[in-house]
Amino acid sequence: MTPRNVKRLIFGLLAALLLVISVQFGFGNAWQSQYTFAFAPAAGASKAAPPAANSAKPQVVQQPDNNLPAKPESLSKRVVEYHINVTLREDGQHLDGVQDVTWTNPGHKAVSELYFHLYPNAFQSPKTTFMTESGGKLRQDKATLNSRSYIELLTLETLEGESLLPRLQYMQPDDGNVNDYTLVRLKLPEPVAPGKSVTLKMSYEVKLPEVFARMGYSGDFVMAGQWFPKLAVYETVGMRGRTSEGWNVHQYHGNSEFYSDFGIYSVRITVPETHIVAATGFQTKPVVTKDGKKIFQFYAEDVHDFAWSASPDFVYEETVHSDKGIPGVRIKLYLDPLHAELKERYFHAAKSALSNYARWYGSYPYNTLSIVVPPAGANGAGGMEYPTLITAFGAMNANPGYDLERTVVHEIGHQYWYGMVASNEFEEAWLDEGFTSYAEDKVMEATYGITPNLRLEASYMTDPAPLKQPSWAYDDSGQYAENVYMRAKLVLVDIENKVGEKLMERIMRTYFQKYKFKHPTTGDFQRVVEQVTKAKWTDYFNQYVYNSGMADVSVEAIQVQPFQQDGGTMYESTVLIQRNGGLTGPVPIVFHFTDGSSITREWSNSETHIQYTEVSEFPLHSVTVDPDQSNVLDNKLINNFMMAELPSKSRTRWSLAAIKLVEGLLGAIGW
Repeated sequence: MTPRNVKRLIFGLLAALLLVISVQFGFGNAWQSQYTFAFAPAAGASKAAPPAANSAKPQVVQQPDNNLPAKPESLSKRVVEYHINVTLREDGQHLDGVQDVTWTNPGHKAVSELYFHLYPNAFQSPKTTFMTESGGKLRQDKATLNSRSYIELLTLETLEGESLLPRLQYMQPDDGNVNDYTLVRLKLPEPVAPGKSVTLKMSYEVKLPEVFARMGYSGDFVMAGQWFPKLAVYETVGMRGRTSEGWNVHQYHGNSEFYSDFGIYSVRITVPETHIVAATGFQTKPVVTKDGKKIFQFYAEDVHDFAWSASPDFVYEETVHSDKGIPGVRIKLYLDPLHAELKERYFHAAKSALSNYARWYGSYPYNTLSIVVPPAGANGAGGMEYPTLITAFGAMNANPGYDLERTVVHEIGHQYWYGMVASNEFEEAWLDEGFTSYAEDKVMEATYGITPNLRLEASYMTDPAPLKQPSWAYDDSGQYAENVYMRAKLVLVDIENKVGEKLMERIMRTYFQKYKFKHPTTGDFQRVVEQVTKAKWTDYFNQYVYNSGMADVSVEAIQVQPFQQDGGTMYESTVLIQRNGGLTGPVPIVFHFTDGSSITREWSNSETHIQYTEVSEFPLHSVTVDPDQSNVLDNKLINNFMMAELPSKSRTRWSLAAIKLVEGLLGAIGW
């Protein structure tokens, strides 16, 4: 075995060992908590506010937002309107709901059928599409024996009292799974003409699961997410590239999140008298206590979902935040008691996120923002976004690290890309998760001095796949997360590296301003990039967005030959550089010589390979490709460096080290 081959073997084994160690420590699942790897805060960087001192001040009482009326102007098309009355039973595991839902036809054709998502049915049995695809796992959350749920429609009528239940038909358009009941089609008695509306009256029962996959109960804590019959999106011509209007309908998949239309929600929530409620929107009336129950009334407009949470243990705090683009937001904090003393850290993270996002992208148009901190046993409901309401991760210890701030910053970022831009997360999850991860890193660096470890994140790109594809088209949850979170973010960082920070700020702001409340697609983002940069990006998007490209560049071979010239010895070095992935633009290549000198060449990267020949007085020592690691899409940094020749005294040591390393690895994994 030659010294160079020995070196490659050792590097490969070291990389494998590093991967094994990282998996043991859970780094391989970093995406699952929506964190990114980061260096320690830079010296002198601003720090998170310390925990507040313990105080005997009585708990703040929730008051209605009477001074914050609904905005008169409409920010969205408001295709749907929900009036819901829901009651949490004493057992804390069932919801009884009654709703009137109005749908207005936004198209130019009469529509004779409606589609409803029935998300709680995803956990109805092990045979549903969600459960078979996920294996009963989401992130690090696992379904328990009690994580079964369902939603049963009890009545469905027209305003005239005609029952429509016999007209319902469960649909499985994605996989034909007859055991999946998460999507239902309703044939209407009469078509809805363009611009006209239909109102239906419904009642239903929901059995909540023990907390799993964003929703459910844990003790007295309840997270009601995706809990009611929700209309699908009817897409008009031109919307998301459609050439003909029609419904966009999908089942609830193991990887997928959600997609729905904007509208108005008026929701009355009845809970046991001991409970406090957090919800989307703002509270319009004082809490009414009657017959051992509390009744809350919430209202929200220009949102596309409604979620709420309840617990008798919430420690409620609030503050008001105003800044440029934030005319006055009432931040409501629903703390688990374990984190009661950390309220200032939550508020600081929320204010930092709101101020930065408003400055970079545009105004936050809502009057409220609620933050729910679930108990430790309900972490499956944590780290999730809903319009004007987010959940932090569960309060599992009293002194969390920067995970606390990062989670709040990330979920508030979703208020922009999920909440207002409202991409189709069934089909193009990267437009939400990737954009939010990119924005999150910006806030963490600006506020806390924490810089992302992009080199390490790129090294996890072991299974790249196209970013624009349905969430269920990925091989598994690992490949899904690897791409729509990490690789998507790296693509945005790479675009920024190519155009510069200022131009990237214009791209992101232009995209948000142009497409807020409009459900854009990947093609819309590409057109904004081209509009702002005044350049074509077709090749780039074809490689890295529509396909699975990475940008690996390697030093493939080095040969050094001495020769005599003018009575002295000279050296001719031949170096082969190879592009193993997509085009990435100019790549710097540094040639290091034994006398300590170096020269730099820049390769256009337009060919698949290039061969350099350098003549020098001293032998070539080594070659480095992209020494500053500016190519963030290079996921194989191990091949960016090669020595021309190992020192002769080291050859035996290299060979023995390789043997010992192999023996050690075999011993570590053997029985």
